[in-house]
Amino acid sequence: FDWLKKKMQPPSVQAEPAPEILGLRLGGGFELDALKLSLLEGQVTFEGAAGTQFIQAVGRIILDESHQLLRFYTDDDGFVQVLLDGGTSDDCVAEVKLWYFYQTRPVDGDAAWNRLLDRELVQPEWDLDGQIFTKAWDNTRPVAMTETTWLNDDSRSETDQFVMIYERPLADTDDVEVLMVAAEEKILHQRAERSLILSTGVDLSPTDFKFIS
Repeated sequence: FDWLKKKMQPPSVQAEPAPEILGLRLGGGFELDALKLSLLEGQVTFEGAAGTQFIQAVGRIILDESHQLLRFYTDDDGFVQVLLDGGTSDDCVAEVKLWYFYQTRPVDGDAAWNRLLDRELVQPEWDLDGQIFTKAWDNTRPVAMTETTWLNDDSRSETDQFVMIYERPLADTDDVEVLMVAAEEKILHQRAERSLILSTGVDLSPTDFKFIS
């Protein structure tokens, strides 16, 4: 997978284990509720979500002193993202989302990268194949964050990300589909590798999934 290749680096000494939450852990698996998947069918951008998924990498983003994101990347070209508020226990879970990668595009050269960050990434709306997503955050610049990623081979890496969130309502429900537009930069062999990654996601409730291993 493109996202896995992008995050890989040579194995290094790893003092800190990968984070775990809600039974989700590196190398583990979970099942999505069949009813949830059937309700999403035809409503959202991603298609054919696997009912059983296994976690191949775990990412962590420290947002501030009280909040962090945990991302559990799966063998189904997506990830479960958990927002924690005030701690690292299950009781601190504030939000869970299921995301799928839609598109990854390389960004070549400093001029294209600066143009993306300065003018292109934050827009009032984002057209994704005819579906209009509206800007969900008030900021006029993308939000900067750094993700630390653990992989099954005991390697760990860091990726700088510049993110904007968009959303659109789903028909006949109170739910929304969310679009994450992320410019990512990773330094490999003293060279910056940059890409624009589009992902779409939906909220998960505690009953929408369960861990199996």
